[in-house]
Amino acid sequence: MKVTRRPPRWLRSLTANVRDTVVLLRQFSGPLTAFSITVLLGGGLYFVLARHAGEARPTSLVESVYLVLSLIFLQAGIAFPSAWYLQIFFFMMPVVGLGSLAQGAADFGVLLFNRRARGEAWQVAVAETYSNHVVIVGMGHLGFRVARALHELGENFVIIEQNPEAALISHAHDWQVPVLNGDSLKHDVLKEAGVERAKTIVICTSDDTINLQIAIHARAVNPNIRTIIRLFDDEFAREVRNAFGITAAYSASALAAPAFAAAAAGLEVLQSITLNGRVLNMSQLTLTPKSALLGKTVGQVEQQYDISLVLLLRGKEADLHPNHTTTLKAGDRITVFADVNTLHRLNQLNVA
Repeated sequence: MKVTRRPPRWLRSLTANVRDTVVLLRQFSGPLTAFSITVLLGGGLYFVLARHAGEARPTSLVESVYLVLSLIFLQAGIAFPSAWYLQIFFFMMPVVGLGSLAQGAADFGVLLFNRRARGEAWQVAVAETYSNHVVIVGMGHLGFRVARALHELGENFVIIEQNPEAALISHAHDWQVPVLNGDSLKHDVLKEAGVERAKTIVICTSDDTINLQIAIHARAVNPNIRTIIRLFDDEFAREVRNAFGITAAYSASALAAPAFAAAAAGLEVLQSITLNGRVLNMSQLTLTPKSALLGKTVGQVEQQYDISLVLLLRGKEADLHPNHTTTLKAGDRITVFADVNTLHRLNQLNVA
């Protein structure tokens, strides 16, 4: 089975540009519609008048529409007609057609090549095209590290930051992701970020109380959303998970960003450690009937994906560090150590 890999940077950039252009075309649908109607009506009228005047061309309605379109751009494809009312078309269509399109086309071109100057409304418009994405609240140092990790994983995400002058926002613009300026405690802001369509919200401001309030508001907008929040106190984090049904609550630490990013991407991270500067995460995975790991031995999985499989749960039996010859089956719950990119890849293979 083919492995789903993280899309290359150029493809992600192309996708962002295509999404942006679609929003732009939607915004200028009015001028484009007016221009299209002008061409179609003009083509129909010219065809009727040409038949009345006995002109040999155009020979069909389609050719007449094409002729009018050519006339608008001063490229007539037939000889100058003899009938005075057809001659009027040759002079009036460029004025009428370009008049209906010129202002919209000029604005379209300016905005197409000057995306960063469009303001908050444009960021909201782009965010409206996202679904099954991650929403990050807070673009401080932790929020930035989470965003960078998700970007490297190829995940789609939207950022909400209350301070429009936050130093790290420029990096998000470089990644071509929407950044919304607003208070995440307001339902309207959460909806603008697409929380009702998102799969995960990651809340990492520096205030525990506000983080919890945002989590509750997010669950009100989308009861099924995965909710990952930053809390500074370990005991409080455990209480929050139990009392409010939060998917995951992590205390602030040097390992928080990888754990946040992995949880946001749908991975179940139990613990993180650093070995020789490399962050490894302990994660659990239940093998689905469609998993590409089925039929492989523990040794094959460890060698092929550079992981350490430390626990195999099969029914009521728990096998700590199972034998390398053990074959994996659907329903097995495995616990592995790996970096976040490898865990993300395993998760994709498991649902393929």
